[in-house]
Order: sequence, then C-alpha cells, then structure tokens
Amino acid sequence: MTNRDLFLALYNASTESEVEALLKKYPAIFEDTNWYPLGGNASNYGVIENQQSSSIAALIEKLTNSIDAILTRQCYEAGIDPKSSVAPRSMEEAVTKFFPNSRDWDLSGFRKKQAENLQILADGPKLGTSLIIYDNGEGQHPQDFENTFLSLLRGNKNEIHFVQGKYNMGGSGSIVFCGKKRYQLIGSRKFDKSGTFGFTLVRSHPLSDEEKTTKKNTWYEYLKLDGVIPFFEIDQLDLGLYNRKFETGTVIKLYSYDLPAGSRSVISRDLNQSLNEYLFEPALPILTVDTKERYPKDINLERPLYGLKRRLEQDENKYIQDYFSETYVDELFGKNGQIKVTCYVFKNKVDEKSVTETKNTINSEFFKNNMAVLFSVNGQVHGHYTSEFITRSLKMNLLKNHLLIHVDCTNVDIDFRNELFMASRDRLKDGNETRELRSYLAKKLGAKDGRLAEIEKKRKEGITVEQSDSKELIKSFTKNLPLNSDLMKYTRI
Repeated sequence: MTNRDLFLALYNASTESEVEALLKKYPAIFEDTNWYPLGGNASNYGVIENQQSSSIAALIEKLTNSIDAILTRQCYEAGIDPKSSVAPRSMEEAVTKFFPNSRDWDLSGFRKKQAENLQILADGPKLGTSLIIYDNGEGQHPQDFENTFLSLLRGNKNEIHFVQGKYNMGGSGSIVFCGKKRYQLIGSRKFDKSGTFGFTLVRSHPLSDEEKTTKKNTWYEYLKLDGVIPFFEIDQLDLGLYNRKFETGTVIKLYSYDLPAGSRSVISRDLNQSLNEYLFEPALPILTVDTKERYPKDINLERPLYGLKRRLEQDENKYIQDYFSETYVDELFGKNGQIKVTCYVFKNKVDEKSVTETKNTINSEFFKNNMAVLFSVNGQVHGHYTSEFITRSLKMNLLKNHLLIHVDCTNVDIDFRNELFMASRDRLKDGNETRELRSYLAKKLGAKDGRLAEIEKKRKEGITVEQSDSKELIKSFTKNLPLNSDLMKYTRI
C-alpha cells in the first residue's frame, strides 16, 4: 500500500470502527513500533484530557486554529513575518489589513464564498457522525508536524499578536471526544506548494494486558512510518470538500465525534447554531456542510456561520425586542482596560406563536448551550453564566428566558484576563477577579434606573388577566420567588 492509498483509505473511513478495521487489516503498517507519544511525552494524558469540558467547546478550538492559520497565511503572502513588529497587533487589525473587502461578508453571497476557505463537513451515519475540518490556511510541511500539530505546550503562537492561540494545546482537546478509540486524522500541505502532503493518525494508546497492570493511565500517540511522518506528492486531492479540491492548507478528520443532544442532526442547522453561540463574532465566516446521503430531504445542506452577534442584530430577526451596548472603563480591568457589554432582549410573544412556543423557539435557536451571559475575547466565548445570573444577581425574573448578555473582554488588561479564564478557554476561573467582575456587572446592569430595569418594569405592567398568555408570564415571574402558601393559590395553573 502506498502512502497515498493509506491516507485515502483512512480518510474515506466514515467511523472509528472502519478505522479500526483498517488497523487490523494492515498490522505491519500499524505495528506498535510505528507509534510515538504526542508532544514527545508518554505522560501526555493529563494535559490532553484536562481541557475543554464539552465537545462543542473543544471543536471551537479546532476552528479557532483554522482561523489563525488563514490569517497567518495572509500575513506570509503579504511578505510580513507574523512575529515581527510590523505584523498586525490584533485580530481585528489583521482582518482589516488582509481582507479589505470583509464588510462584504455581511452579504450572503460574499460570506459563503469566503467561508469556502474554512469548512466543517459531516461524514458517516447520522448517529455516529464524523467531522471533517478543512482550512485553506498556512499548512505545514510533513517534517514540521511534530513541532506544530503534534506538539504540546511549546507556545508556538505566543509571539503572534493577531491570532487567538497561544498555549499550543487547544487543538488536542477535541481528541477525547473522538469515539472510544480517539482516532483523529491530520493531513496538510504548505500554502506555497513548496513541499509534499503529509499526514498522520492520532489515537489513544491501546494498553496491553501487561501494561494494564503497570500503568495508571494510557497516553496519546501518532503514526510514523520508517521513522518519519508519511508523505506523498500531490497536485490536487478530491476530498469531498464543498466547491473545491484540496491543494494546500490542512484537513482534519474527527471520527465518531461525540456531539451533544441538539447538535447531532443536520450539522448545517443544529451544529451551526451551537457553533454560532461559542463563536459570538468570529474573525472569518465558516461553512457548515452536510450531505444528501445523510439527509436526502433537506434542501439547505450548506450554511455559512458568522457568529451569534450578526444573527441577533440582523434586521429580519423577529425575536429581538431591543438591544443596546455600554462600554465600561474601570481600574478593575487594568490600566486603560475596558469591557463592552451588550444586552439583547427577546420578545415575550411573536406573531401567531404563544408565549410558551415563543420561549421554546428562542431557547432552541439562541440558548442551545444554556449560556445567558457570554464572556468573549476576539469574538470567541471563553466562559459564561447561565440564566441564574439574571434571576439571582439582577433579580429580573421576567427576563430569565428573554435576555442574553455579551461581555467583550478583548480590551481588558492581559493580567486581569488571565485571572478570569482557564487556559482551556471554555470556562471562568473561580477567583477574586471573577467574583469582582460578577459583582460589577450586577451593579451596573441591575441599577434601578437602568434600561434593563425599565424593560422589566414594563413587562410587569403588561401582565393583565385579560391576556390569554398571562398564566405563562406569571409562572415565569414567580418561579424563582420564595412564595408562601396563600400566594401560591393564585398562581397555580
């Protein structure tokens, strides 16, 4: 079997069981001596396992890496060293510099065309979906895989200011959600076509009976053949990408990926919505693609995603009653630090829908991941509060299911930011800075003379016994209140 045949056989495997069958069919290729520990460290289990707590958050890290790769490619093609002083100092500056027509992405046609450079595609059965991530980014030579894709904690991007990554480990977090065997295929070719196409397979090391008696944990490892990352020459590869052949960049396949309930159906719809929440305002649009083989009756199998912010603020969003922003400058955020807070208030009732139907639709389309307060850096959500913040800290029960708050932390002092978020970028730390920020937000947003208080007051006044949906509104208002037995008599349905 040639290296090309081997890659295509692995790539065309739809599930981890099919990959497993290949390993058994070609034992000489996949023998134990051809596997090497990820990051060069057989104690890598803790680093890889202790990252994102959800498969969606882990998937976001893959997409973020792809955005970084595309921006880095643009920087090289502009003749600029990404680590130099003349390189962009922020992600926003990079997009403005390298994509001068980026404003056109607000138009669907231009957005979808750009999104072809970063695709996430579905493969395999409906209940065992594998995901393919393709980016037309920087790409890597096979001989550089071990210092990039397969390295851990090297800080490869720490000196590049316009990219999101810096810890050199986020890309490995998704491995733990790849079925039971943790198979992940990586293929890449440098953007300038100066080298060959390289690939490797990552997996969880299968412990032998003897190793089970001597090892506490397994480890993660990758495939080399004859001591090197396998490679072969290409001009183009037909990998089933949308509207293009693979020439350069990177393609990654996550086998039998453990998607949560609510994101397992048509990925161009359900997964698209989940990703939009975590990528509140991504630097680049992304294309989500499903297949006719999986969903023959679906008529919209390719949808670009460009962040929840744009979905919320588009003119045709009939669910939004109002939204407004405030910028807060305070020494809490460090010298010259500031946060921008945007509140999105949803309507109680839309068109012919009842209050309950409206609430359920809003929840499924905009709160898929149960995040009511989103904290982001460069458009990527790094942590969140649930609606508990709205009921307990703001004490606005009527807005519990109808308020989404975005807190942009991009411009806070780096020391303060590092105290807020875990390195996994999927949750807040439980520390003094986090508690102080929560208290600050509660005070600012919960002010009795503030806009949210005014909206809450109007909603209370709008509840009348003549309204057909008044019982639902009263239940929403009273659900989190400590009611006595006499008052409960008037609120029972």
